[in-house]
Amino acid sequence: MPTILGQNQYGKAENRVVKITRDGDTHHIKDLNVSVALSGEMDDVHYSGSNAHVLPTDTTKNTVFAFAKEHGIESAEQFGIHLARHFVTSQEPIKTARIRIEEYAWDRIAASDANSRFIGSDEVKHSFVRRNQEIRTAQITFDGEKWQVMSGLKDLTVLNSTNSEFWGYVKDKYTTLKEAYDRILATDVSARWRYNWTSDEQRMPNWEKSYEQARKHMLHAFAETYSLSLQQTLYQMGSRIINNRSEIDEIRFSLPNNHHFLVDLEPFGLKNDTADGAVYFAADRPYGLIEATVLRDGVESQIPVDMTNL
Repeated sequence: MPTILGQNQYGKAENRVVKITRDGDTHHIKDLNVSVALSGEMDDVHYSGSNAHVLPTDTTKNTVFAFAKEHGIESAEQFGIHLARHFVTSQEPIKTARIRIEEYAWDRIAASDANSRFIGSDEVKHSFVRRNQEIRTAQITFDGEKWQVMSGLKDLTVLNSTNSEFWGYVKDKYTTLKEAYDRILATDVSARWRYNWTSDEQRMPNWEKSYEQARKHMLHAFAETYSLSLQQTLYQMGSRIINNRSEIDEIRFSLPNNHHFLVDLEPFGLKNDTADGAVYFAADRPYGLIEATVLRDGVESQIPVDMTNL
């Protein structure tokens, strides 16, 4: 039975780029993990092995590092736009470029007074500590005419120690879970949001501000929602972002329910009531997994349902 070639792409994955910008004694750091995927007229290399249309993946790697120097890294999104535009416009066989970026955040270390005096400076401005919280993400796709920019984050761990309940659910002969009227609600937020900027004719969003504002509204909604289910909290988080950020049309969440179970301390003659400040067992698995997309009314969804590879 004959075979034909389906969708294909190639590129260099996970290029770790660290860019230091010096502003006098004050240094700034951008730490990215950049993956490039290119597609287009690539049938021959698969059928015959001809590399006539193939830009080497080593070249794409070199381009990433060269662009970090030539253009700087204003934001993950802007850097991805520079790269995607370059690959599509400079290589005729390449019709679509997809750039995926993870950004790792660093916080500045404030030195002690004694150390500052010792080195003869009022403030240390070049030392950083890796922020062990969320990872910022961006995916930029360009086909020569239209852009699609999706930003997001993952591994953002949040917890409410009260103002969460779970009761009134379906029960059958296998149900053992007790209803909860005061519980811990915790999750590791993975979210991707899509911008409605698709053309160079439109005004480009301020990527850095938009990310910070989306993150802020997400956290505020999590903290301020009296939750009867994680699904309810998810919807409030998405709605808060879309209602406050006109440049964002769609957001998809994947939220594991990080269960915290009350420990049975009765064998030791101890009560363990939430009202008195309880002790919990934090279970890492299995976990409930809540996923949903929140959209601006009238907008069609474009973010994949399965975000495993985003």
